[in-house]
Amino acid sequence: MRFDLISIFPDYFAPLRLSLMGKAEDAGLVQLHAHDLRDWATGKHRSVDDTPYGGGAGMVMRADVWARALDDVLSVPLAARGAEDAPASPRRVVAIPTPSGTPLTQPRVEDLARADQIIVACGRYEGIDARVAEHYHGVGVEVVEFSIGDYVLNGGEVAAMVLTEAVARLLDGFMGNPDSLVEESHSGAGLLEYPVFTKPREFRSIEIPEVLLGGNHAAIERWRRDRAIEKTVRVRPDLALSLDASSLTPEDRATLAHCGVAYPQAGAAERLDVRLAGLEDVVAVSELAARTFPDACPENLPQEAIDDHIARQLNPDVFDALISDPERHRVFVAEVWGGLVGYVLTHVGPDALPSELVRPGRVEDGSAYLSKCYVDQAWRGSGIADVLLERAVADAAELGHTAVVLGTNRGNKAAQAFYKRHGFRKRSTRTFDVGGVRNDDVVMVRDLTA
Repeated sequence: MRFDLISIFPDYFAPLRLSLMGKAEDAGLVQLHAHDLRDWATGKHRSVDDTPYGGGAGMVMRADVWARALDDVLSVPLAARGAEDAPASPRRVVAIPTPSGTPLTQPRVEDLARADQIIVACGRYEGIDARVAEHYHGVGVEVVEFSIGDYVLNGGEVAAMVLTEAVARLLDGFMGNPDSLVEESHSGAGLLEYPVFTKPREFRSIEIPEVLLGGNHAAIERWRRDRAIEKTVRVRPDLALSLDASSLTPEDRATLAHCGVAYPQAGAAERLDVRLAGLEDVVAVSELAARTFPDACPENLPQEAIDDHIARQLNPDVFDALISDPERHRVFVAEVWGGLVGYVLTHVGPDALPSELVRPGRVEDGSAYLSKCYVDQAWRGSGIADVLLERAVADAAELGHTAVVLGTNRGNKAAQAFYKRHGFRKRSTRTFDVGGVRNDDVVMVRDLTA
């Protein structure tokens, strides 16, 4: 890879030859060439700029001077990477740093790392005559106008160094440990890097997270992934909302949802808000309950029984009474831009448990009863159910309950596996009436005292 950096201050680029970049140049992985633009200027003063047409403050760098420089550098013969013969059609890129350019991102850098030559034209003053980029683009040269941030510098040299280092470090053999490229910020995962630690084990009363000391590599990997997700949502929410959904595991989605970002089964991610329902939500919660309840019913349950249960148990009057009495009933809802997509209902207080569960040997006194946890079909697998369930459990614990009890249909193995992942264990069975039809439930309990 050959870098040609053209500037009126070529000495600016001397630090590039330090550290890994210098070693890479010595090893022949990169070629660094700094050029003085004034070498292509004419006249006594070797002027490279002039006043702008149309008036205005500042000076503009001349197109004719830049054209002579670029023509010469673009014609330099290139050696193929790892071979003596020159490539038949080398990829040459003219990169122009400018505050009005396209943001320099890791995907763009990864693409530029496949070039054979990158020429960086470092402007000064008010910039380079716009006809330079127009001309070279018009004659088939790959022109990249880029920005390293939404701010203005005195010239393009700093941006040129940023581009050079960002590209060069991706070249084969540049990094001593290539795994470093995989785990860092803006890697293929699209996440910011997780926090890293080294000795001493304790620094000013701050200790290393215990999970990093245990040797459980799967747990360490999960911890790091979760911290990367949390940091990305907090620091760069724009990145968190534009991840590659196909690369997200169920655990990733659950962590994202806990951080307030939900990815549906299809379509774009959305901001997620999980909150205690208010009376203004009564109708929406009732409608949500009516459309999600049938999906949890066994196949042999008649439609008439389902309809009867919805009409009697999930109507707006029922939810109005539930939401109006938060000391006995807790309804949390999950909301995205399009409306409510999930809810969880927990009965709390001294009389929270259904009568069939209070018999000796079933569940302990002081338990809360988780009655419903449903999510719209399009948002299942997004982690929203995980967030709703954990919010309900945490709420029950804050209210002084020692356990949370629930019942789920014996045939619904997916639901049982979901609750088991969240610490619920099978305790007993019960029968449950749906529209006059008997259903067999598994009773599961999560201990909150451990």
